[in-house]
Amino acid sequence: MVFDFVAGLRTHFGAKACTVVALSTYPYALRAVPVYMDVVCTSYGCHFRLAVSTEGPTSELDYPTATQDCITPTATTTINSDPATNLITAPELQSSSTPPDVSDRRTKRATWAILFLSFFIADVSAGLGPFLGVFLQEHGWGPGLIGTVSTTGGVVAMLLTAPMGALIDATTYKRSLAAASTIICMGANVLIFLSPSATELVFVAQIIVAAAGVALMPVMVALTLGVARQKGFHTLNGRVQAVNHAGNMAEAGLGAILGSRFGMGAVFYLSWAFGLVTLVSIALIPAGAVDHQAARGLEKTNAGRGGQAAATDQQDHQSQPQTHPHPQELGEEHAKAWKMLIQCKELLVLGAALLAFHLGNAAVLPLYGQAVVAAHKAEPASFTGVTVVVAQGTMVIMSLAASRLAVLHGVGYWPIILVSFCSLPVRTVLAGTFIESWGVWPVQVLDGIGAGLQSVATPGSVAQVLSHSGRVNVGLGAVMTCQGVGASLSPVLAGWIAQEKGYNISLYVMGVFPMVSIALWVGFIKILRKPNLQSEQESE
Repeated sequence: MVFDFVAGLRTHFGAKACTVVALSTYPYALRAVPVYMDVVCTSYGCHFRLAVSTEGPTSELDYPTATQDCITPTATTTINSDPATNLITAPELQSSSTPPDVSDRRTKRATWAILFLSFFIADVSAGLGPFLGVFLQEHGWGPGLIGTVSTTGGVVAMLLTAPMGALIDATTYKRSLAAASTIICMGANVLIFLSPSATELVFVAQIIVAAAGVALMPVMVALTLGVARQKGFHTLNGRVQAVNHAGNMAEAGLGAILGSRFGMGAVFYLSWAFGLVTLVSIALIPAGAVDHQAARGLEKTNAGRGGQAAATDQQDHQSQPQTHPHPQELGEEHAKAWKMLIQCKELLVLGAALLAFHLGNAAVLPLYGQAVVAAHKAEPASFTGVTVVVAQGTMVIMSLAASRLAVLHGVGYWPIILVSFCSLPVRTVLAGTFIESWGVWPVQVLDGIGAGLQSVATPGSVAQVLSHSGRVNVGLGAVMTCQGVGASLSPVLAGWIAQEKGYNISLYVMGVFPMVSIALWVGFIKILRKPNLQSEQESE
């Protein structure tokens, strides 16, 4: 009778018609249990589903609309029969506790919220960035001491990166962690603003910024992975990184304008404004849209995408060991991170290459800005802002290009990272030779090429290597720790060389370290060159 009714609908409405019919409290099979049925007629044919319900549909959300892809258009629909009740149920309803249309809306909202968050969070996680060096230079700090305070913060970040990755893997309160870190960073910037001449206080504040900010970018990667899952991660991560660089560019441009007009103190107010919007963006991410299993690199293949997110999120919040990780467990995860780094040759080579690269790269931007300002070739705030705007604008383009090349065109991440390594030696030669205001263009375009490519390729490579391991954030934390070692040592090394030998020599020396990265990357090509990523469209 039911099948005759469905066939009649198809005959009556035609192949191109699309409608939804719900039959409530329809007695079916051997038991008079109320059920409801949705019938969708599309150009692909007539599809329907039956679901057990003791009350029938209770709201509009129980019914799909004609424009929603609640049922995949196929020639036939597989129907499961429950032997316990002799009732027919639809497999897609069994696998999800959340209606597909609701979960899809929640996923879209989470995606937009993450993009907004990535736009504003960069300024918070980096503190004042290159503006800090110029700000302290105005208050009598020398290049050596400026490099030392930057290195101090970098060392703290380096020590906390791997444990923070373990914490992010273990906790389901990722949004709360991001919000707390943002508030702490904002408070530490207040200390620097109020007492720039108090050396000890500035050091303490920079340590606080580093300790809190180290969680922000890894938790961003985890949220992206938790919302997009492994299949959609590489594409969404490319967009997130592009928006992140655009946020850096906007903050730097506004900082340059406000700093040149009202003084460097205006940059602090801008940073606090970005921090407040960051908190709002975090609050806009629906908790149910984040699959905490997928966020750590695990996938459940027997469930739908949207519904499983809500189910997993609810289960994870009910799981006390994951929600409240014990310090001993975090210590074990930290040890596992280093064990994973040592045992996994791909991660070990990647970490060593990034260490050498950032040992030369991290100091170039602030050092070049200080060199031009010290030579009286540019106004401090405006020039520093231009250096960031040029670099971040290039990073936006390169991060999108990296995502497209790696995923859609199947290039993979190995050549992308190699190009990023090759950009630094050329950049340091130009920076050491042309300490002029116009030199910011070639120097910072090359900076954007290297950093933009790595912002996508580094987390993408780790996620690819550790796919289905459940340790993506731990592994990423270990790799980022290696990167942090180089980045933390770079400012103090370059700063004291500049103070003793001059800015030119210091910049030239920074160009030696990426040659080590290139040698490692090319020398271990056999273990690094994995099969290319397939197109997400093909895999889906």
